[in-house]
Amino acid sequence: MSDSTGEAPGGATEEPELSGVDLARVALRNAKEQARLRGDGLRQKKESRRTGLRSGARADGRDPQRLGAAINRLVAERGWEAPAAVGGVMGRWPQIVGRDLAAHCEPEHYDEDDRVLSVRCSSTAWATQIRLLAPQLVRTLNQELGQGTVRLIKVQGPVGPTRSYGRLRAPGSKGPGDTWG
Repeated sequence: MSDSTGEAPGGATEEPELSGVDLARVALRNAKEQARLRGDGLRQKKESRRTGLRSGARADGRDPQRLGAAINRLVAERGWEAPAAVGGVMGRWPQIVGRDLAAHCEPEHYDEDDRVLSVRCSSTAWATQIRLLAPQLVRTLNQELGQGTVRLIKVQGPVGPTRSYGRLRAPGSKGPGDTWG
């Protein structure tokens, strides 16, 4: 039952009865829509394949890189600039402090938290000399590394020989006292 406006008694509109030609047009429109949706899906799949991981003539992030560039990028990403700079100083120690000083002392450890560089000397006399030169060395190192990278140089004397006890050792023999003290 419908009134003159074409509405059913519940407020819903009635669908007019479709004839054979009209049904064919609706079916054709639905088929075209389905085909377009399938085409869009295939096009998206092709695009994802095209932009995804694949070989090609153009450069992308998967191409081989120079070792130096890759290491620099890794150091920057991880925040290792200061430790890497200090490591570079340890490798260039003779050029920074001079050959004479480098022949008798070498850097052992850098504490990044306290900004302390530990230096081991070949004798107690050289350890004393380095302690006197420490403020100048801190200035030189901070010029190389950036201000405030090294706050203090911790100077250590020589390491004594390891003691080995055996049949051929005289008891109480420690070695030269002034060099290893």
